[in-house]
Amino acid sequence: MTVDPAIVTPPGAWTHRMVAANGGRFHVAVTGPDDADTPLVVLLHGFPQFWWAWRHQLTALGDAGYRAAAMDLRGYGASDKPPRAYDLPALVADVAGVIRSLGSGSAVVIGTGVGGQVAWAMPSLASSTVRAIGVVGAPHPNFLYSLRQRAVPASTLARVAKFQVPWFPERSITHGELVARLLRSWSAPGWSCPDVDLYTQAARLPFAAHSQMEQLRWLVRSRPRPDGIRYREAVEEPVTVPVLSLHGRLDGNLPPRACRRDGEMVAGPYSRVVVDGAGHFLPEEAPEAVTDLLLGWLAGLEED
Repeated sequence: MTVDPAIVTPPGAWTHRMVAANGGRFHVAVTGPDDADTPLVVLLHGFPQFWWAWRHQLTALGDAGYRAAAMDLRGYGASDKPPRAYDLPALVADVAGVIRSLGSGSAVVIGTGVGGQVAWAMPSLASSTVRAIGVVGAPHPNFLYSLRQRAVPASTLARVAKFQVPWFPERSITHGELVARLLRSWSAPGWSCPDVDLYTQAARLPFAAHSQMEQLRWLVRSRPRPDGIRYREAVEEPVTVPVLSLHGRLDGNLPPRACRRDGEMVAGPYSRVVVDGAGHFLPEEAPEAVTDLLLGWLAGLEED
């Protein structure tokens, strides 16, 4: 069955834009003042979602006077889905290009899951375009690559291993219920994602499933390769911009203990909050708590 691409650009209290960056076209949903001098906040989703995961915070940030842009990473939603270049340095270059295309010299970048890994890498790979970063359910890459089994659920390790196999994971997305299973197993017990069908259909857009799997495969397959080694060397330097780390206490993908040492990799101001009663999909599972935490942190940045 053909999926209508319009499902990933629903109308609302935002403006949909396609912007050119890093040789591609990227979709962003924008709220707040249309003024390049207004502080820009870029929101990055994780797998298996798209920009819609940040809809609650997107509207709240716009109402608070910020210029907020929820972006579809390459391979997701309405953004381009090229056949290659799903490494983290390429994703960082995408975000940096989007920031410039939106008319800003720099932005606060906040990401969850894979988007959180992009946010962690921004100060090292695109330092001039980032003022501060927020990470949600995303350990610093220096520790993500060295996590031991006691810090990662066996189910997560098994899932990552299965994602390395060609074709079958994509088939589980396009013809199976993989997206629904992940939304259920990574969230807090008892939480039911209201948009499971939307996320399932978005991942079935042409080329989306393969693109998203390639991102996750790069995290593993790049380890012995020169590009992966260069990336890890780049992110070994402590982050000097302010960092906010949020984590759901009941995260079924990577529990809070996976981020317990992240502060060692931050030389600037660092705040960490574990949100009770929520899992991996914090912006949707605990929207009011996440919104309040972000607004309070952003206000502190402006005071500094």
